[in-house]
Amino acid sequence: MKLGRLNHVGVATPSIEKSIAHYEATMGASVTMEPFDLPAQGVKVCFVDTPNSQIELIEPLGDNSPVMKFLEKNPLGGQHHVCFEVPDIEAARAHFEGIGKRILGPTRTGAHGTPIFFLHPRDMEGVLTEIMESPKQRH
Repeated sequence: MKLGRLNHVGVATPSIEKSIAHYEATMGASVTMEPFDLPAQGVKVCFVDTPNSQIELIEPLGDNSPVMKFLEKNPLGGQHHVCFEVPDIEAARAHFEGIGKRILGPTRTGAHGTPIFFLHPRDMEGVLTEIMESPKQRH
């Protein structure tokens, strides 16, 4: 198992629209897609492009969203997770399970339409870490 490309940094926000305006006005960022809902994960997402990666803005869809706990502790929002690509999600999952890392829930489809899973922050130096299978085409 080798560390793959950093795909994105997840940033929780109470308002995607306000965050988009901030990134555009403050940093000249480019948002190439409209925000969309991921009901299975309880979030609305939008990607902000950077020259070598993306920022995933994450807004809760409701009070039961897993992002709500994060926003209760961090009302302005902030860095939620980092996401690394792997060529084979099943091999990566087997690797992390084999070395005793806790995986949070089943492998599921992420915002890029590829399989993902999350590793517990206590097993990853305090960082919630998303592992995703590399997209066939870059966004």
